[in-house]
Amino acid sequence: MQFDLNEDQQALAESLSRLLDDHYGFEKRRAIAGSEAGWSEAVWRKLAELGVTALGIPEAFGGLGGGAGDRLPVMQAFGRALLLEPCLASSVLATTAVLGAGSEAQKDALLPLLASGELRMAWAHDEAAGRHAAQWVETRARLDGNQWRLHGAKSLVLHAGAASRFVVSARTSGEAGDEDGLALFLVEAAHARLRTFRLVDDTPAGEVVLDAAAAEPLGSPANHARAASAIRATLAAGTAAVCADMVGTMETAFALTTAYVNTRKQFGRLIGEYQALRHRISEMAVALEMARSMAIAAAVAVDDPASANAATDLPRAKLCIGRHARALCQQAIQSHGGIGMTEEYAVGHCLRRIHVLDHLFGNVDAQAARLSRI
Repeated sequence: MQFDLNEDQQALAESLSRLLDDHYGFEKRRAIAGSEAGWSEAVWRKLAELGVTALGIPEAFGGLGGGAGDRLPVMQAFGRALLLEPCLASSVLATTAVLGAGSEAQKDALLPLLASGELRMAWAHDEAAGRHAAQWVETRARLDGNQWRLHGAKSLVLHAGAASRFVVSARTSGEAGDEDGLALFLVEAAHARLRTFRLVDDTPAGEVVLDAAAAEPLGSPANHARAASAIRATLAAGTAAVCADMVGTMETAFALTTAYVNTRKQFGRLIGEYQALRHRISEMAVALEMARSMAIAAAVAVDDPASANAATDLPRAKLCIGRHARALCQQAIQSHGGIGMTEEYAVGHCLRRIHVLDHLFGNVDAQAARLSRI
């Protein structure tokens, strides 16, 4: 599949690549991962100044506009750098939810701050019993006088510790798994109990416990159809974003491997001259090109959800990229030998990131099940 960047996309991608090359080398990333926050406020500000946080937000709210196709090269650059900042959590997931469900007054209040990077929010939707089910919500919303209160827990909230507000999915009626009865709410971080942790790739995350937490409805809590639509749109945007991120991570693993086999000597020869390794590198190159094409297909499916193949293209892309990304990164580690398993070398961190991204919004098996139902 061919996909050419326009001038604005190309300029942003080049500027972002220069920024990350200058300020986000692997050793710098290791230092950031080892910090208490697990991400860099300084890097976040630089990304906001570049306009990354404004992507996907209409110009009327201070953004740059655009959709998944515009985010594609940006998320690939994040994957290449193994970025740890809360761009997916705030600038993709929370922003998409506000756009999809928020009232005009809420959009006026939140979107300009999200676009400038002054406000960071997180998407709190996944629950422990959901097992990748997109609409599985057990968290309950109850009206206590004039105040909505939420009861439940969200198990995997990306960058929960960096957010001042959460967008929380909750149920006003129905049973877990029902699409009807869903609503979205805004919850101040101070009103929830938070347990933070790191994922296997060092990404900060947390569990959000809502014990009668005060909440503000995002849009009308009675408009269940709009809330369900906003949830689907948010999950779709996140899926396309992690597809692009996985491609960028694959590019880093592939570049490290080709550089290694063309410099490492064994028995007086470059190991890249051995036929077995040449075949492996060729297989990795094919997997990378396939993943690139499928990431484009995912972005197109999100930007044109009414198209004939959109419903199948998104899970198919996530399935295909997940398989190819894991295989490529495993082959990359095998090509490096023992050094590929060390903490000090980047290629092992690529596989860790792929493992996390594969499980976000449904892993390979979950996507295969969705395709079978379609």
